[in-house]
Amino acid sequence: MNDHLAKDTWIVFRIMAEFVEGFETLAPIFPAVSVFGGSRVSRSSPVYRQAEKIAYLLTENGFNVITGGGPGAMEAANRGAERGAGRSIGLNIKLPDEQAANRHAELTLDFDYFFVRKVMFVKYACAFVGLPGGYGTLDEMFECLTLKQTQKIKNFPVVLFGREYWGGLVDWLRDRVLAEGLISRHELDLFTVTDTPEEVCDVIVKSWQQRQREDTETARTPTRAIKVG
Repeated sequence: MNDHLAKDTWIVFRIMAEFVEGFETLAPIFPAVSVFGGSRVSRSSPVYRQAEKIAYLLTENGFNVITGGGPGAMEAANRGAERGAGRSIGLNIKLPDEQAANRHAELTLDFDYFFVRKVMFVKYACAFVGLPGGYGTLDEMFECLTLKQTQKIKNFPVVLFGREYWGGLVDWLRDRVLAEGLISRHELDLFTVTDTPEEVCDVIVKSWQQRQREDTETARTPTRAIKVG
């Protein structure tokens, strides 16, 4: 076995270990809401205060909160969840310069691999909130939208917080991407844009209540016997 192959084999085991630790640790936290947002949001920013309130309201309505575990908007959301009635979870990515885990996450997991971390954001969440942020936030939000678009996850709500911040992107999706036939009109309905923490919470609570009603009705529906032969 050459050195490159041996190194690649050990990488596979490291990836497996991150998946196993994530699955075993996070399985009890469902239902949770994954809240994404920029690490560079300052503590004096209105976005910081709004992120904190969103997370607090979500926990008061029975949800746990998952963030990227770092500073900025992530810290704010973990702080709000810490004050509330649910659990505050941070999925921290190991980076050389920018990100260190914030102290408001009750439970923190550290990841070397972005793609493993993104699986954990999605697997144990029943809704996703996008606060103002940069490339990382955009990556995470479009990951969720792509999974909804391709029906790889259930039709859980994706909520973009802040019309002023997200409006230009929404206009571009409609006026350029849709106009060129690269998405369908109904795919613009895969997300909701809101302006208040209360609206964010209302969208998510109503979706969760509807899904619980549907699950109850499905459980009550008798199963038809299948005739063999």
